[in-house]
Amino acid sequence: MASPGPRATAKSLWVAAPLLAAAVLGLAACSPPGQETSDVKGTTPAIKPAPGPGEAETHESAERSDSAKQLTATLKDAAGADVGTVTFAEAGNFVKVSVSAHGLKPGFHGLHVHQTGKCEANSAAQPGGPVGAFLSAGGHMQTGDPKAHPFSGDLPSLDVTKDGNGELVSVTDAFTLADLKVDGGRAVVVHAGPDNFGNIPNRYQASGTAGPDAETLSTGDAGARIACGVVG
Repeated sequence: MASPGPRATAKSLWVAAPLLAAAVLGLAACSPPGQETSDVKGTTPAIKPAPGPGEAETHESAERSDSAKQLTATLKDAAGADVGTVTFAEAGNFVKVSVSAHGLKPGFHGLHVHQTGKCEANSAAQPGGPVGAFLSAGGHMQTGDPKAHPFSGDLPSLDVTKDGNGELVSVTDAFTLADLKVDGGRAVVVHAGPDNFGNIPNRYQASGTAGPDAETLSTGDAGARIACGVVG
């Protein structure tokens, strides 16, 4: 049988070209929008569907919702150096408090949420009052009976190890995340010494009075304020 001549070969190619192009277009039409088909024989690339209408907005809304369930405070010392972070996260009906601190003196340190979200290194709690480190944060936060002890903002003392680092995770139902936002926000304060939470038995006397005196009840005898962070 005679081989096809040049004219027959050219005609065959002219007919096959449109068919091949149609097949390629058909494959591309079957691929999801934005998904390139593989040009390697025998492979099928993984296909991730493009986001449907409203899905991107839903994801952003979820991120905003998660951030609304968590508040943070960056702790700084009186010189303005960063010495740690405190995170308040919603945990069911409780608030989970997580503290990570560094560059502090080893030992126990009183840790409280204070009523005013101001951390001014050289300040007074009120006009005309005494001046000191972070006194602008006011007293301990109290969400219920103002005479109750411990205060709502009293947290377990932070134990700092010999390397100057301290970690604390605690759960409380004494306040909510909403309580941390009122009155312009709150502050977290780290003190120089441990907090005794007013736990002074009546066999001890201060200024002739059995048990804790007013100073102990209001401060827990935790000493000076050495670090502060605004909750936000």
